[in-house]
Amino acid sequence: MKRLSFRSWMSIITLVFIAVIVYFSRHELSTAWEMLGRVDLWVLALILPVAAIGYLAAGEMIFSYLRQKRLIDHVSIWTQMRISMELNFVNHVLPSGGVSGISYVNWRLSKLGVRTGKATMAQAVRYVAGFAAIVSLLFVAVIAVTIDGTVNRWIILMSSTLVFGLVAATMIGAFLLRSKVRIDRFAVIATRVCNAFVRRVTFGRFKRVVADGVMHEFLNEMHEDFLGIMREKGLLLRPYLWGIFFTITEIAIFTIVFWALGSPVNPAPILIAYGLASVTGFLVVTPGGAGAYEATMVLVLAIAGMSNGEAIAGIVLTRAIILFVTIVGGYIFYQQALVKYGKRPDADI
Repeated sequence: MKRLSFRSWMSIITLVFIAVIVYFSRHELSTAWEMLGRVDLWVLALILPVAAIGYLAAGEMIFSYLRQKRLIDHVSIWTQMRISMELNFVNHVLPSGGVSGISYVNWRLSKLGVRTGKATMAQAVRYVAGFAAIVSLLFVAVIAVTIDGTVNRWIILMSSTLVFGLVAATMIGAFLLRSKVRIDRFAVIATRVCNAFVRRVTFGRFKRVVADGVMHEFLNEMHEDFLGIMREKGLLLRPYLWGIFFTITEIAIFTIVFWALGSPVNPAPILIAYGLASVTGFLVVTPGGAGAYEATMVLVLAIAGMSNGEAIAGIVLTRAIILFVTIVGGYIFYQQALVKYGKRPDADI
């Protein structure tokens, strides 16, 4: 009998967790199903232009940097949107913490004349700018829910903790990444801790999931990217502003869906739920964080005072639309790119 991999075990555990949530939410799911039958399709149609603008903003987080560095000539808005959809598709089909997407975009940008090292740096800028944008908007959301006396105090505590945690993580990360000596030491410790944790939770079934040197190589690449970004901090402004715009479009999509369901909602709790769900979706191994992402958002909105039925209906419908556009549209553009440029050497799908 073939032994299951660590990733397979984690997927099974995640699916069991999701099944338990579905079981205890079965009555709310019935309410959610009834609400889906009352959707205002005209309002729901507003998602399409907002999503298109969001894909453009996501692309600009990369291309605005490349243009400032004079690494790329004119790229049409359509091409930027396409590449953003292709990136989302790859990250959803191959959930690997963004590694598959980075590899794909490096290959895709190489066809536009951008060298691999520069493409990787552009994506590092994208993630840094996007992270900074979310933290900035979460800070605003914390102020908004604190001023709003109707919001549950647990939401204020959760949002404040999230912002504090993200800021603290950023400061610690910057402290480590500034020094190669600290990075080398941390790589050794992180490898030992990860492998020890896995051995403990799997009762010794898996001895090692992080090979020696892998963490070291990964963190050293991050160190080089960090130093490169710090030397050109002024070039982060445009990607950061596009990151703000992108995050706003993401929150707007959820807001539109709740509006279409006849349940207008305060965007601030949605932003907080979005931030927590994004962290959760990154940690689990299901495609796009499916299941855990939705459960986290529903939980936060329920704590914020929304009924479970409304929260489930809005989040499930929004995620279904987003995943449909990502998988269908992204797959079409992905295949067109392969046909035009030929199969990339490390393609897995």
